[in-house]
Amino acid sequence: MFGSRINPANVYAELGRESDVNTADPHRLIVLLFEGAESAISVAKVHAEKGNIAERGTSISKAIDIISNGLKVSLDMNQGGVLAARLAALYDYMVSRLLWANMKNDVPAMQEVLSLLGEIHDAWTQIEPGKQQKK
Repeated sequence: MFGSRINPANVYAELGRESDVNTADPHRLIVLLFEGAESAISVAKVHAEKGNIAERGTSISKAIDIISNGLKVSLDMNQGGVLAARLAALYDYMVSRLLWANMKNDVPAMQEVLSLLGEIHDAWTQIEPGKQQKK
């Protein structure tokens, strides 16, 4: 019973994320995608620095999946116009940098993507529906 490899804190955190996703509005879902991608890259950096190749690859793959199949596909190319097209190109760039980072164990490339995501994430939180803009 106590020899189980299951970490109760991880189980609790996972349940919390599932609950958040199930009750989130579309804006919050995008925030969760940013947080997930940023977290995966941060974990990949730690694994890269420790020489954990398989774990680094798993974390980078998770970040790529979130960026490609979460953030990029959520763009409305019809209504988003030039901004959506530029974000799509930026997401493609991030994916290519992460692929490079995985092949070359390039921590600065991971940091570059993390910084780019952070800037967009910050901008996204600034436009939260219902949030009053301070002047």
